[in-house]
Amino acid sequence: MNLFKKLFGKKKKTEEPVYEVEDWNQIVYDREDLQINDKEQRQEYVKGCLEQIAEASRELENLQFEYNMVTSYLKDMEEIEALPEEEREELETCARKIETLEEQQSGYKNRKHRMSEDKYRQMERLEAEYQESYEKLIQAEEYQDLVKRDLRKLDGERQAYHFRRSELRHIIADTRAMTIVCTVAVIVCILALLVLQYGFEMNTKPGYLAAAAVGAAAITAIFVKHNDSVKELERVENGIGRIIRLQNTVKIRYVNNTNLLEYLYMKYRVQSAGELVKTWQQYQEEKEERRSFQQAEWQLDQCQQDLLRVLRRYQVKDPMIWLHQTAAILDKKEMVEIRHNLIIRRQSLRRRMDYNKEMIAGKAQAEIKDLVETYPKYAKEILNIVGEYEKDFS
Repeated sequence: MNLFKKLFGKKKKTEEPVYEVEDWNQIVYDREDLQINDKEQRQEYVKGCLEQIAEASRELENLQFEYNMVTSYLKDMEEIEALPEEEREELETCARKIETLEEQQSGYKNRKHRMSEDKYRQMERLEAEYQESYEKLIQAEEYQDLVKRDLRKLDGERQAYHFRRSELRHIIADTRAMTIVCTVAVIVCILALLVLQYGFEMNTKPGYLAAAAVGAAAITAIFVKHNDSVKELERVENGIGRIIRLQNTVKIRYVNNTNLLEYLYMKYRVQSAGELVKTWQQYQEEKEERRSFQQAEWQLDQCQQDLLRVLRRYQVKDPMIWLHQTAAILDKKEMVEIRHNLIIRRQSLRRRMDYNKEMIAGKAQAEIKDLVETYPKYAKEILNIVGEYEKDFS
């Protein structure tokens, strides 16, 4: 029964040990697990303390540099605030000019629809020959329109000639048919008159005359109509041939001019002469703005040099920083806020310096010193390690 319970009974949950979370900001030197008599462990322990001292020293150097820079900045602020009224006015004038010019530059850089650099360089290369290029393009486009009008006119004439040729062909066919009809009618009349003359012994002489006259008149009119139609058909077909030859000549001009236009569009990267004019106007505006920007940039450089000259005259150690802090020169509130931030930064740096000096380097040194005093038989060995480390570190 006990065995059954052991095999199939519910297992009790084992309680997991609770570990305390260490304070990561605290440097702890614990020798409980250190076997001091083990040379390797002893040397590793001492070297670990020396590494902490070296790390603290490196950090102190960096912090000291930053601390000195912040302190220098605060002293410069005091020098600026202590300037007499006239000198202060000169400084503010320079700072005000710098802010104005920087705003102009910012407005140029942030403006919309600025011409691309590639397009600007293209128009810059085209500048010397722009007028000639525009005239070439506009002439080619005007000639293209003229050729198109000629082609449309020739197409209209050709269609009219084709329509007239079709009419004339129908007339010629009709006159041929009418000639046959008239001939048959005259023959029928003559036969009828013969029957009347010999069968009924009637006087048909006037009938013969009338049939001959009518037949001759009709056939003559039909012949004239047919002959005129044939001659006109010949003229129409010659006209069609002439129009086709003209069309071919104009088409050659159209193709050549179209190729020229495509080449000019590709060369100037536009779709029309109007677009070239618009791009040229944009280029002129862009050129003027860039010229103004370069002028403002030159003036800004001069004003910055004037500001640096004034600051150096009054023993400001780091005048370059003030090129980007002109608002603080003009606004006392801004100056107070900057000073407040610098003081906070310096306090933070001081705390970090004290921590590295006292909590890291100081404790590590105290630990090595305590090892020497607690274990005098290893004192020489420990001091030799310290000496070699200092030699390598230096």
